[in-house]
Amino acid sequence: MSNMKVLPLLDPAPGQAAAPCCPPLTERPFTALEAETAARMFKALGDPVRLRLFSAVASHEGGEACVCDISDVGVSQPTVSHHLKKLKEAGLLSSERRGTWVYYRVEPSVLAAMGRLLLTTTPAVV
Repeated sequence: MSNMKVLPLLDPAPGQAAAPCCPPLTERPFTALEAETAARMFKALGDPVRLRLFSAVASHEGGEACVCDISDVGVSQPTVSHHLKKLKEAGLLSSERRGTWVYYRVEPSVLAAMGRLLLTTTPAVV
């Protein structure tokens, strides 16, 4: 039985790439809803343990990782589960239970949407 959930950050049109949750920061000011969505995402990634877990899942071979393979981040297993739950709530991860283990996945469209959010339309001045 699958526990897959649709990620709330994205609403892709059929046959098209996923749209970001928000426009690029340089395009226009965010609406209240866009700011709330982006803040939830960044807040979830603002914790070092969550960022490590997100990175572990995103970089894992095959694009998904069993919780048993990524739980060595210096905190207890219940704390790992708490952080993974927060990443799911922010729409950054999806999960699927297989037997006794839960597998986590970062959809490529989430990474693409995050990249577009931070995309600038003008060259950066160094």
